[in-house]
Amino acid sequence: MRGTVQGVGFRPWVYRLARRTGVAGRVLNDAAGVTIEAFGSEPDILRFLDRLAAEPPPAAAIEQIDAEPIPPEATPDFVIVSSEATDGRRVSIPPDLATCGDCLTELSDPADRRYRYPFITCTHCGPRYTIARDVPYDRETTTMASFAMCPACREEYTSPESRRFHAEPIACPACGPSLALLDADGRPVAAPDPIEAAARALDAGLVVAVKGLGGFHLACDASSPAAVAALRARKRREQKPLAVMAADLDAAGRLALLTDDERRLLESPIRPIVLVLRRDGAGLADEVAPDNPYVGLMLPYTPLHHLLLRAVRSPLVMTSGNLSEEPLAYRNDEAVERLRGIADLFLVHDRDIATPCDDSVVRLIAGRTTLLRRSRGYVPRPVRLPAAVAHPTLGCGALLKNTFCLARGDEAWLGPHVGDLDSLATHRFFEEAIARFERFLGIRPEIVAHDLHPSYHTTRYALTRAGVTPVGVQHHHAHVAAAMAEHRLEGPVLGVAYDGTGLGTDGTAWGGELLLAWYDRFERLATFRPIPLAGGDTAIRQVWRLALALVVDAYGRDAPIGRLPLFRQVPRRDLVVVGQLLEGGVQTVPAHGVGRYFDAFGALGLGLTVSAFEGQVAMAWNHAAHPHERRRYPFDLDTTRQPWIVDLRRTTRAAVGELLAHQPASLVSARFHNTLVAATAAIVERAAAEHGRRPVVLTGGCFQNPFLAEGVRAALADRFAVHLHGEVPPGDGGIALGQVMVAQAKGSE
Repeated sequence: MRGTVQGVGFRPWVYRLARRTGVAGRVLNDAAGVTIEAFGSEPDILRFLDRLAAEPPPAAAIEQIDAEPIPPEATPDFVIVSSEATDGRRVSIPPDLATCGDCLTELSDPADRRYRYPFITCTHCGPRYTIARDVPYDRETTTMASFAMCPACREEYTSPESRRFHAEPIACPACGPSLALLDADGRPVAAPDPIEAAARALDAGLVVAVKGLGGFHLACDASSPAAVAALRARKRREQKPLAVMAADLDAAGRLALLTDDERRLLESPIRPIVLVLRRDGAGLADEVAPDNPYVGLMLPYTPLHHLLLRAVRSPLVMTSGNLSEEPLAYRNDEAVERLRGIADLFLVHDRDIATPCDDSVVRLIAGRTTLLRRSRGYVPRPVRLPAAVAHPTLGCGALLKNTFCLARGDEAWLGPHVGDLDSLATHRFFEEAIARFERFLGIRPEIVAHDLHPSYHTTRYALTRAGVTPVGVQHHHAHVAAAMAEHRLEGPVLGVAYDGTGLGTDGTAWGGELLLAWYDRFERLATFRPIPLAGGDTAIRQVWRLALALVVDAYGRDAPIGRLPLFRQVPRRDLVVVGQLLEGGVQTVPAHGVGRYFDAFGALGLGLTVSAFEGQVAMAWNHAAHPHERRRYPFDLDTTRQPWIVDLRRTTRAAVGELLAHQPASLVSARFHNTLVAATAAIVERAAAEHGRRPVVLTGGCFQNPFLAEGVRAALADRFAVHLHGEVPPGDGGIALGQVMVAQAKGSE
């Protein structure tokens, strides 16, 4: 049996099924999955095989069953035997699973021996991937190995009728992990009930570091402006939204306007952070998500979270336990060292985390779940590939929102979220995470794929790694290939790749691309007229520079700079200096990215001069758009050049005219979005006329924007098969999969 068949109560389920169908033999975990040796009459064996395929446990996912005859044995019973380390190693361990209903019932029952035990678990829930040190998945290969089972737990573990039959993380207060409360310097705090003490501190406005499944959270009262502001200041996270954990679905419904699909996502065993629309006056501090109508909500997914949320008076901010742009803290001593000065208290436990894994983030786009960050709850679930890779391959991912990918055979595994690789600490974290994942999967890459940008850490890592073949992959080709792989498309496809930036094969910054793409090659059919970045990357942070470049490009010397409110916020001297750079083409970098257009128009429409975090202005411009406005602005498409150029200068003049006439930003934003939709549809139609009607994939960070993604899909759906991302993020968190696909295609030429 291959698939997710370890750590989900699979062997106990096989045991019970064999007993019911009169089959004798044995079942064991091995490095590739689960092996069953079954003996019985032909009718019994056939009935057993049928039910194996039709009735797996809820958390299992059977991908393959191979059956062959074996010599008969006179065996009287069916047994679970010790696991074997075999060749053909494959990961069969599921992602971590949220606490199930049966365990929650026991957690709340004063008569139960696990009443209020923060590590209650069974075969249907609890830690899996984050406690696994190796495969096969047995207690001896997890961080629970150091906890010897008490007689009561041992009896449950060995009883076929128990819900904890061979539940590897099984524990109770007598024999399992325990909690402790530490002060700001890591010294033990005398607290009969550490959870109640932590809850009182949170209610008093303090910040508590809480050890979860895959690492530490920093928690505070989400209803307290002072508490959230203090956390922001200490964490150095000025404006980026913070995730909020609500006690249950009813509590979440009081904070946000939830659809039925969003409710199902919140309550799913994965328990991701779900981006949902906030309720006005819901009681959340504005500082949780400044100037943002959405909030990232999640529900408790461990017994510890459930107990803590029951004990506090308000929902809690639950943000990653790190300083801004640093890796997630996951060891007790490391957390105390790195989070000193941020957390007032530490709620820790002595069950080690083998592999750190941040929370996943999802939202609904076009009626389907779209992963924005793929991590806890999804890792290490593989992506099935359209064809087997010829060589084991590593994709190193992007510089921002990094996630790497390993592929072997017809499966690819995206690793847990690493984050932005702009510090030495995250560089080390990235390299350690790859080494851990390679060891876990038993994969030694022969090909290592990397971005074309020579100064990215991922590129340097690939080029200095010994014994492998490095393959450079263009950023947007990788985006398109990731979407192709997710949807099992062989190509060619028409790939629309919109994001902020990515180095092109001509040395310029791409990001508004239409590609005719195969895995091993692509043709660049269309792009957007570039915006000059005055001062290079400084313009990405100081978005008024982008807005100035946009207006100057559209109007020339007649640009109405002095009449636009945005530029009244900018010192006159800075305007003059940047204007001179633009006029002379000095210290400017041409950028084709649609993300840069979002930044420039957002700065103009909303009067924003700087971007405090990557994507902030584009996100705000998306949120500003009126959902029912259907008008658009004019644009031009120059097909006399190769690639074709989408020219938004007329769009800019129309939008600026409306802003000067005091049109609401909501209408201007919606019309800008509608213009992008129309321009995208136009270039796809033109490409189809010349190259045939191919499947269309929409990829890149801009397609995390529902207005744009749903608009383009609707504009093309009656004439094309249009594919949006789902389980692979459209942004840079999914690009490593595409790198793998391109590199293996080139490497096998």
